[in-house]
Amino acid sequence: MRTRLTLHPSQHGAKHPLAQYGERLVCVRYRYDEQRKKRFKTVELIVEESDWEPTGCQRVAESVVRVRIALPEVEVRNQVKRAGGRWDPQRRVWELRYDRVVVLGLADRIVEEGGL
Repeated sequence: MRTRLTLHPSQHGAKHPLAQYGERLVCVRYRYDEQRKKRFKTVELIVEESDWEPTGCQRVAESVVRVRIALPEVEVRNQVKRAGGRWDPQRRVWELRYDRVVVLGLADRIVEEGGL
């Protein structure tokens, strides 16, 4: 399945889920399964809220980070390319702004400087 559209609660196409889930709604995604010829509407909800203290190692949204993507992950690689990612052939990693890595859900793939 691939995601074609992600909507924030205020956007057209997310009004019904917003009415149903209220302030807990984070986003609405439209996903498509080409094999089964089905479209799915999914929602991301806040299910718990708690206090949190950020660590001293906060990343700046505009900072460039390195992300490792396996060779067979063609769709993920294409998403990174569309988001402005660049391939670093020497390090064999993709470089992309941190905020875009988070939006794509790839933060767990960030390669720290010592991990290259």
